[in-house]
Amino acid sequence: MSEKKVVVAMSGGVDSSVAAAVLKEQGSDVVGIGLQLVDPEGTDVSPRSCCGIKDMEDARRVAEHIGIPFYVLNFRDEFREAVIDYFTSSYLRGETPNPCVPCNAVIKFDLLLRKAMGLEATCLATGHYARVELKTGRDRYVLLKGTDPAKDQSYFLYSLTQEQLSRALFPVGGMTKDETRRVARGLGLKVHDKTESQDVCFVGCEGYAAFVCGAADARVETGPILDEAGSVIGEHRGLPYYTIGQRHGLGLSTMDAMYVVDIDPGANSITVAPGSRLMRQERLTLGVVNYVSIEMPDKPMAVEAVTRYRKSAVPATLVPAGAGQAFLEFHQPQEPTAPGQSVVLYEGDTVLCGGVAMRGGGGEAG
Repeated sequence: MSEKKVVVAMSGGVDSSVAAAVLKEQGSDVVGIGLQLVDPEGTDVSPRSCCGIKDMEDARRVAEHIGIPFYVLNFRDEFREAVIDYFTSSYLRGETPNPCVPCNAVIKFDLLLRKAMGLEATCLATGHYARVELKTGRDRYVLLKGTDPAKDQSYFLYSLTQEQLSRALFPVGGMTKDETRRVARGLGLKVHDKTESQDVCFVGCEGYAAFVCGAADARVETGPILDEAGSVIGEHRGLPYYTIGQRHGLGLSTMDAMYVVDIDPGANSITVAPGSRLMRQERLTLGVVNYVSIEMPDKPMAVEAVTRYRKSAVPATLVPAGAGQAFLEFHQPQEPTAPGQSVVLYEGDTVLCGGVAMRGGGGEAG
């Protein structure tokens, strides 16, 4: 019986390193591939990046240690178009995007998966803390949370297709982070205590807004801060510096703490209101909806909604509205969800579907 050939996306971190090592120990024919996603000279890569030169060197040393071939592919142009440009343009529209979602969907599980299949690999493995199972009798793959609730990354994988799930392996998905590090130490991997990269690996220490402003050049302009009556009460530094629900960094001297309640890219303005007037959201419109573990339901269904990574799930009802569209009705009014934010819907450990929060979309309560 021939070995199963698996390509492992190796970032140089402990998670993907253990994924490769475990698969090798299980008898798979493993090929490690690192991705060059940013400028190798460091002009557009953050010190906390997971895809810089040092990280690729770490990945190569791990591959040599466990005895597998390792290659680096240049996906810089594709990454800029699918992830960085998306991130930048979303912030310029007053939205709050999740760049890890298109990075997984386009860069890893589309472009890299196709490269893996070109190498005659049957699967693509990553170091994500998530799980995939084939539902017996339904002939459908389901995406599940990782075993470690503190590290679960299923939120970032909701946009995968059935074909992509059928070829996805998450070897550390059933481990806790501590177990992953213990395995790495036991295998003699020098990355066992390596510091973790941040969620948005290409953003520098100056933060999201500074990155967007640098990428957008002269397109970022100051503008008015308005109160609920439409009166100008201050000046903002540029829309990328703000998100819905933000309280700090507004530069206002007011009796009450003020929160951003609206961002209007057309008028280049933001509107603020005191906490006592902060609107609570009862209904949310979702776009770009992907049903990852289920078929699109033909009627409303109860779900557990996660409106931001690491935020606790809340009970809600999903109301399908055709291909790529849905409404989410919260059982209790919630804090407003910023447009552009990924909203992922669960049933227990199962990721049912996910989508992107759209502007407007329904009733709000004071």
